Order: sequence, then C-alpha cells, then structure tokens
Amino acid sequence: MKKKISIILFTAILALTFWSCSESIMNEINKDINDPNDMTSKLIITDAMTASAFSVVGGDFNFYASIYIEHNVGTFGQFYNAEIRSSEPTSATTYNNTWDGVYANLYSLKLVREKCSEGGAEAGNYHTLGIAQILTALNLAILTDVMGDVSWTEALQPGVIFTPVLDSQQDIYSDIFSLLDDAIANLDKETIYLSLGNQDLIYGGVTDLWKKFAYGLKARYTMRLSLKTPAYADVITFANQSFTSADEQAAFNYNGSTALSPFYCMFRDRDYYGASQSLHNKLVERSDPRDAVFFTTYPNVGGSLVFAPNGTANQVQGAYSISAISTITAPTYLLSYHEIEFLKAEAYVRNNNLALADTALRKAVTAAFQKVNIGLSAAEAVSYFNTTVRPRFTANPLSEVMNQKYIAFFEEEALEAYNDYRRLKAMGNNVITLENPKNATQFPLRYTYGSEDVTTNVNVRTAYGDGTYVYTENVWWAGGTR
Repeated sequence: MKKKISIILFTAILALTFWSCSESIMNEINKDINDPNDMTSKLIITDAMTASAFSVVGGDFNFYASIYIEHNVGTFGQFYNAEIRSSEPTSATTYNNTWDGVYANLYSLKLVREKCSEGGAEAGNYHTLGIAQILTALNLAILTDVMGDVSWTEALQPGVIFTPVLDSQQDIYSDIFSLLDDAIANLDKETIYLSLGNQDLIYGGVTDLWKKFAYGLKARYTMRLSLKTPAYADVITFANQSFTSADEQAAFNYNGSTALSPFYCMFRDRDYYGASQSLHNKLVERSDPRDAVFFTTYPNVGGSLVFAPNGTANQVQGAYSISAISTITAPTYLLSYHEIEFLKAEAYVRNNNLALADTALRKAVTAAFQKVNIGLSAAEAVSYFNTTVRPRFTANPLSEVMNQKYIAFFEEEALEAYNDYRRLKAMGNNVITLENPKNATQFPLRYTYGSEDVTTNVNVRTAYGDGTYVYTENVWWAGGTR
C-alpha cells in the first residue's frame, strides 16, 4: 500500500513538474523578441534621439513653420491650405501625427529617466539620465512653444489617467529649466556605467558636449521668456558655457542611404513647396550671396527661377522653383552654433553693448555661411558682413541681428524662426517683414492640439473649441493667457 501511494505521489510530482516546464517553455515561445517588455536605457535613448531629430525638431511642426514665416510657400495639398489659411491652421488633424509623436517620445524618455533614477533598474547611470533629461526638456519645450498649455504632470500614464489636465505654459517652463539643471548636475557625476558610445547618435557619449547643449538650451529658453522676465545677462552667461564652434553643435546627421533628411523626404514624397518670394526679396535687398545658393529650378524644368508669391500662389506642382538646400544629407539642428552666437548678439544689443554684439553677429553669420549644405567660405561671409551687415547693424542693431538670424535659419531651423517672430511681435519689435496678405487677420499665433486628444480628452477639447483661437490667442510667453 505504501509502495502504491509512493508511486501515485511520484507520478503527481512528475506531472506537476512537466506542466510547469511546459508553461515556462510556452511562455518563452510566445514572446515576441522584436517587441520586448523591457529594454536597457541605451537602446531606448537611441530611438528617442532619432525621433527627437527627425520627427519632432525636423517634422511637421517645422514644415508648417517654414510656411508661416515664409521660408517656403505652400503650393499644393495641405501646405497650400496652410498658405492661404484654409482649414489647415485651425484643424485638429493638421499636427496630430507630431502631437502623438512628441508624447510617445516623452514616454520613452520617461522610461529612461525612471530606469536611471534611484530605485530604477539602472540607478546610478547618471550620464544616460542627464541626456534623457535634456531630450525631455527639448521635446517638452517644442510642444508647449507651439501649443501653449499642454498636458504634462498627469500625462504619460497610460491606463491610469485617461484625460490628463492641461498644465500652464508658465509651470511647464519651470520644469524645463529644472530638467536642464538636473541634467547638468547628473552629467558631472561619476558613474560605473559605460559610455553610450555609438548608441549616442549625436555626441558619441561625450558628456561635456551634452552639457554645452544643455547650457545652450538654457540660453534659448531664457531668451524666449524675454517679454515676461528679461534676463539678457543670463542669456550671455549660459551661451558662453555652450558651443564654441560648429564642431560642437547638436546636429543630427543623415547618411543619405538608410537615413534621409526630413525636408528632402518631404519634397520627394509630397512636393508641396515652392520657393518663397518674400525670402528672395530679403536676400536681394542685401545683395546676399546666399540668394544664389538657396534656390534652384524645379527638377527637369530648367530656365529661370520662378518664385511663389506668398499667400497668392497657384495650387500647382512643377511650376515654381524650390529650395536647393533640401539635400538628402542636410542635418537637423537640435541647437546650432550660429544660434548660440545670434542669442549672444541679441542679448548684447538689448544690453546696449554694441561692440560685443557686432563680434557675436559676425561669428553667427560666418558660421551660417559655412553650413554643410550652404558651402560658402568664411572669407565670403566676412566680406558680406563688412559691406552689407555692419552698415545695417549700425543703423538698426536689433533689426539686422534678427533678420540675419531669420535668414540663417532657412530652412532646417524654421521652427525657431517662427518662435522668434512671435516673441518679437509680442515685444513690439516688428523688425521682420512678412508678405502674405493673410497675415493681417490670420497669422497663426500657435498650433492646434492633436485630433486624437481633442476627440477623447474633454480638457483638450474645451481648450480647442473650433480651432479659430490660433488666430487670436498668443501663447503665455508671447503675452497670452495659455
């Protein structure tokens, strides 16, 4: 009897063991190795860098900004509608893809920050944490700069909070500066974790350059708040701790085969742009040698350049000339060296230190002439500066600084030109002339929220209304209330 019980017990244990092993095996078989539940921070952050450059800085927000500030003219499809202010500037679908993309990127960066913070699986990975904090600040600033109040403190909690409230832009900006300060502190710490190395597609794991990037962003966003809290000495202090040459700037490069520049892809896939008459006029007025570089005839058409009139162009493809700098390898500038020098130039002007403003402006223009897809020389830049820029600077320092910055930002940095234009208008500095007649009543002061949240989040839907608020309500830092 005892022997029979022992056999039954052994059989039961064997069956239980086999069942357990089978469950374990089946769990492994059912795993999708291409969609793991957990990833190391170095893999997540590489994707976040790529998305930040191609989709957030270089994507739809930038494309539409290039229309609104007349770097390009919308000549077909959605971009034509944006040009003539029909539907696109007020529709919730216009920026929905990038709206979703920014939040997806912020969520990925949140995962990295959690992993690398105290209590996380990679606690003590301070350098990766600092980089994630910088990229979070960048993505968050881009989102709030174009849309004003957005969901932030209650966002990025899928399955927990379904209708996050909107945070004020003022509070969000406070968080942006906190993220950058924390990032600088973390990048200064010692860590046992290996450098990101090749997983860092921007700086190859060189933390000193990431710190310079962070200080540069502090300079940019301090200048952004000039209407609310002017602090030009701080702008200069932060800028002086940032890039000292174009070799250090935060540029995302494309190899032309597996990675292609955003504006190149937009023209290849959509062909919605024409060369801007307004921009061309500014270059001609200054006898600017970049006028011969910026534009080219439509492919396989030849003949003379044909510029699209801003706001009154025909909806047609193949009739107007196009940008010549939308090359397949044109980089995306997350923050350029020439922007740092332009920030210093403006700050010096506003502090009435014109000698140092002159020096910073010369460095900015020289760097802009030598962008990889412009290809002009330093000597050409200095000659242009001495004969054209300096006399105009002497006559009206702020105007020439901001117009040179506007020109230099064609076209990869159109979004920053759009932010500058709105800030300057709010401050009463009407120094950049735009020619679209629609601007008299329909200049887009901000972007609409994404349609997915307009549909599903009552807080966003209430703020959106019918979308026409984009023509009447400035964002907070430009004097608005939200």
